Amino acid sequence: MEQSGKARRDNKDRMFSFVFGSERHKAWTLSLYNAVNGTSHGNPEDIEFNTIDGVLYVGIHNDVSYLIQSVEEFGERRSFEGMGLYEHQSTYNPNMPLREFFYAARLMDKYIGGRKKNLYGDTLVGLPVPKLLVFYN
Repeated sequence: MEQSGKARRDNKDRMFSFVFGSERHKAWTLSLYNAVNGTSHGNPEDIEFNTIDGVLYVGIHNDVSYLIQSVEEFGERRSFEGMGLYEHQSTYNPNMPLREFFYAARLMDKYIGGRKKNLYGDTLVGLPVPKLLVFYN
């Protein structure tokens, strides 16, 4: 609790981020990924966290986001990248779809820049498919 007597609203999302968004717990993130996608992906090392931490985009951060490669779906191995964006909320927020959209746009920008993709060239730039989820409790 804060000194004002109000509960800190970020405690729960910090726990969520610790459990599902840390390098130490990639297996837990993969387990959640499999549960929400109906997959049985088995290699936690295929996860690369890319959570926005507020350094590059001042004052903006998301709870958990990652890239995953070589996803197994419906018994087939596919060679594509997906992007998971998970947010944890303790109260309803009608602006979460808009916030998730902005997070996804920033992460796509980060993805393109980090892989030195050329948006102005004549070759189509492939992007990971974002899956946006909000968990409420």
